[in-house]
Amino acid sequence: MRKMTRGAAAFATAAAAVVAMTGAAHAKPAGDPWAGCPDGAVCVYPQNQNPAQSPSLVLYSYGPHNLSNQVGRHWVLNNQYGGATASLCTGYNGAGCGNPIAESTGVYADLTPINSITLNRP
Repeated sequence: MRKMTRGAAAFATAAAAVVAMTGAAHAKPAGDPWAGCPDGAVCVYPQNQNPAQSPSLVLYSYGPHNLSNQVGRHWVLNNQYGGATASLCTGYNGAGCGNPIAESTGVYADLTPINSITLNRP
């Protein structure tokens, strides 16, 4: 009887360890996509898509990104982290930028006068 109890206890301990390891393997990453915008990205959504659901442009690298054929009202979501910001700029190559868009913030803006978006290091 004593061997059977020890065997059952060992099995229960091993099963608990497997469950614990399985749970950790399937844990969600620290950042979650926001309206389809991946963690660490700045996303632009199709014109008049309100609410934002599926981005048409996803930007990851710091620096300026020139736009083309982006007119009318669009959501621009900053899903970066660590204090990184994004700016809408009237000039190409990041010239004439407006106020920075803080991380985890979005703006619904008319992109007709906007010619570039910058992703700014913290």
